[in-house]
Amino acid sequence: MLNQDQKNDFNALLPGDSTEVGASRRTALKAALGVGYAVAAMPLMAQTAIKTPTQGLRTGQTTFDVNGFKVPAVYAAPAGKTNLPVILVVQEIFGVHEYIADTARRFARAGYLAIAPELYARQGDPLVYGEVAKLMAEIVSKVPDAQVMADLDGAVKWAGNNGGDLRKVGITGFCWGGRITWLYAGQSRHVKAGVAWYGRLVGTPSALTPGHPLDLAANLKAPVLGLYGGQDGGIPLTTVNQMKDALAQAGIQGNAAARASEFVVYPDAPHAFHADYRPSYRQDAAEDGFRRALDWFAAHGVGGGSMPAA
Repeated sequence: MLNQDQKNDFNALLPGDSTEVGASRRTALKAALGVGYAVAAMPLMAQTAIKTPTQGLRTGQTTFDVNGFKVPAVYAAPAGKTNLPVILVVQEIFGVHEYIADTARRFARAGYLAIAPELYARQGDPLVYGEVAKLMAEIVSKVPDAQVMADLDGAVKWAGNNGGDLRKVGITGFCWGGRITWLYAGQSRHVKAGVAWYGRLVGTPSALTPGHPLDLAANLKAPVLGLYGGQDGGIPLTTVNQMKDALAQAGIQGNAAARASEFVVYPDAPHAFHADYRPSYRQDAAEDGFRRALDWFAAHGVGGGSMPAA
């Protein structure tokens, strides 16, 4: 049974209109890219899905231990380099699939060690679900925030042991991961900056999700850039304005990270406008947002600051 917050997420994720047949699009993607996308994310857009080259990168899959559980992850980094700035890439509601792995490669091409942990791994495999509502009810709604925070701590530790400079750690996340970005920026002693893409800001507290970004604005430890769509069906701009007010108040009270946080709203963009493999993709907003993300991390001491080379 989905609560109201989860129903809002579900509505935001409904696919856009398309003139192509979903199954044929998925087949085209498989043939053209040789990769896998989450089934529930259909319909898929072969003509806009980005495939970042791996030349000059070291990429792969790994695991790291958190309280006796081996958390799977994908990673990407410039080959042959160490002491790299680190970006945690936090999955959308669909888990770590090709879009998230490719996003990690984009950050690697910009000079980062990027790691994307499978944050639902204890609850199940989101990639095999064909229905968003079922995915949310059977997996997403059962994921505790405390588990996610601990797993992200584990990802940071892994990065530090594999060529990352833990003095330069940033976090970015999409949809479900956008909310997590706000939360982790309010907890981690390592994160210097975050970029949250259309993450939910408000909600009803529960045992598994005891606080939401609005509730925790005064606790922010690293400045966050929020990238949101003016046509988002699940995140009203009224909640963005609520968050702006909470951050401003926290800034007045002396929280430097809250005072430095900013929002950019793309008026014509829907939810998931960065998701290049979906009908919701808006190229101008996505590219502008990624440029802003790189500049944000550079400005706040994480590193990088240039667009990835093709």
